[in-house]
Amino acid sequence: MTERMPRIVVVGEALVDIVHRADGAVEEAPGGSPANTALTLGRLGRRPTLITSLAGDDRGGRVRQWLEESEVEVVAVASARTSTAVAHLDAGGAATYAFDLAWDLGADAARLEELAGAADVVHVGSVAAVLEPGAGHVAALVRSVRGRAIVTYDPNIRPSLVDDPDRVRERVAGLIELADVVKASDEDIRWLHPGRDVRHVAREWVDRGPRLVVVTLGSDGAIGVTADGEVTVPAVQTRVVDTVGAGDTFMGVLIDSIVGSDELRESLATAGGSWAHAAGGSARRASGAGRGRGDRSSVVESLLERSAHAAAITVSRPGADPPRRAELPTPATAR
Repeated sequence: MTERMPRIVVVGEALVDIVHRADGAVEEAPGGSPANTALTLGRLGRRPTLITSLAGDDRGGRVRQWLEESEVEVVAVASARTSTAVAHLDAGGAATYAFDLAWDLGADAARLEELAGAADVVHVGSVAAVLEPGAGHVAALVRSVRGRAIVTYDPNIRPSLVDDPDRVRERVAGLIELADVVKASDEDIRWLHPGRDVRHVAREWVDRGPRLVVVTLGSDGAIGVTADGEVTVPAVQTRVVDTVGAGDTFMGVLIDSIVGSDELRESLATAGGSWAHAAGGSARRASGAGRGRGDRSSVVESLLERSAHAAAITVSRPGADPPRRAELPTPATAR
């Protein structure tokens, strides 16, 4: 009997990036952090659903087509305008952003909560998780699936949008406590916890709820922290064209690797939903079977290496252009 594909729902903004390159060129392209993560999962054959907000204008149509071409199902709440992000790239390809966003799920909140409730993995993050009024709907949705789905979260802080840092830090802290997996950049952690060591913060986050916390360190690689300890992997060396979508690619491949690994699903599933039961994970957890600490560390290391490899491919190409499955190594833990 063939095991069904896990159902993955991503919740968050989809928009148009207006990119100003260092040579003076200006380009428009679909984007948005959660949308990029959904796109990555679609290109890996996972057929995710993206819950987002789009207008019926030309930009909204371009975003929808871009996602659907990579096998992403788009469930969009109608908006008066399609959101935009103006990105300015420096000579090294690093981006800074200014946003014009519309984010409100209230009209369809009950329907969207029902849709997410059928998922095996729910991913949330970035602007959508902190920008009101939609942020309240995102938090309610996460609370509604907690214990039935694996919850993943990427804060992806956009300081230019923050008018109340204390409120945003409180919102982020609440979502960290609800999540099973958190992926954050070192820049996110330094904004959330000024002056703190990022590794110490990651360990504190694990103590507050997540089973796995991943911190990306740019050219210094990434670390993965669990209750068992810490794993570090180096960055993959490549020629950087720009960094647009790199962290979102990392997040998407992280999710893909988790859903492809019995060991990781067993350790991350909070209450053994239908998908975890189908894989036999709950029974193995209850019996105490599973890998030792060293083996689990090697699984996390493999997960981080594959995600870093994918991010390196994305930064070597202009814009958010994540790899397809054939471009990536097969996870060591894949079934």
